[in-house]
Amino acid sequence: MPKYHGELDAVLRALADPTRRAIVERLAKSPAVVSELAAPFSMALPSLMQHLRVLESAGLVTSHKIGRVRTVSLRPGALDVLHLWLGEMRTPAEQQADRLGIHLTRTASKET
Repeated sequence: MPKYHGELDAVLRALADPTRRAIVERLAKSPAVVSELAAPFSMALPSLMQHLRVLESAGLVTSHKIGRVRTVSLRPGALDVLHLWLGEMRTPAEQQADRLGIHLTRTASKET
């Protein structure tokens, strides 16, 4: 089991919900205030805040409050643990195909 399995579990749990995935997709474009994040969803603001707390506890988002306005942003590198795990799960055949592709590219560039 990878040494980062606890962090990976938290990220996968957080992203298991379609609402939270939609929030992450929106935040990938730019930071947003909570009211802006809530607009596309038909849920009460406390319910949205609960989703944001799950994302924050998983380390996916950060937020800061100025006055009465809370701005939420995607934490840089937040999905790296997921990317790392998926990379480790690639099959040997995929890895061999990648190496073949690199070899063919090098061979083609030497011929030209």
